[in-house]
Amino acid sequence: MAHVGCGIDIGGSGVKGALVDLDTGEFIGERVRIETPQPSTPDAVAEVCKQIVEALGVGPDVPVGIDFPAPIIHGVVPFIANLDQSWEGVNVETIMAEHLGRAVTVLNDADAAGLAEVAYGAAKGHPGTVIVTTLGTGIGSAIIVDGTLVPNTELGHLEIDGRDAESHASSGQRELQDLSFKKWAKRLQRYYSHVEMLFSPDLFVVGGGVSKKSEKFLPLLDVKTEIIPARLLNTAGIVGAAYEASRRA
Repeated sequence: MAHVGCGIDIGGSGVKGALVDLDTGEFIGERVRIETPQPSTPDAVAEVCKQIVEALGVGPDVPVGIDFPAPIIHGVVPFIANLDQSWEGVNVETIMAEHLGRAVTVLNDADAAGLAEVAYGAAKGHPGTVIVTTLGTGIGSAIIVDGTLVPNTELGHLEIDGRDAESHASSGQRELQDLSFKKWAKRLQRYYSHVEMLFSPDLFVVGGGVSKKSEKFLPLLDVKTEIIPARLLNTAGIVGAAYEASRRA
């Protein structure tokens, strides 16, 4: 019997879940997706998570991890951007446990993706300080030191040259401003060299959809730290959530 976990990824448009083989980091069977309810209140979203667990036939002894689009501080959401504002101040672990009838592990979505890259992906077996950044609409970040997560980092919101970094250097901004990869790389250079100066990491892993085109911009960056594309891409959140749930089980 494979060593199995269940991961659920809560996003602004869809809630996705799958069973994960914790030895390989690969999905077992198909992923299930349900539209994010509108309004996306805590009870409504928790009910969708329950439907996903039921659809996947998750056994009672299988750990369930849920990644969430906000910081999670001791189970609680301090503020929220992509879901209903009524999440603010809610303990996600408590409300999910009430609806699912089982204990769950909840973590920030960028943290889940970062853990997945360290456990199964581009940073597997890499010692020291790994910084995983996801370049999307914003810039998500995860810092993992020798396998231990430093949770809820918001390195996309570093202020660089008087600007919020992600408002200048995210992949979303590249598209909005129609920047060439060469022009965008200059902004990324400023970003990564600043993060490098602050943390002296051993490895940068760059995720987000644009990492599929990493050969167009990563070679243009001049940093001392090794910088490589992520491997898991759109499975990372689910895989990382399942992995963390199994570690805390």
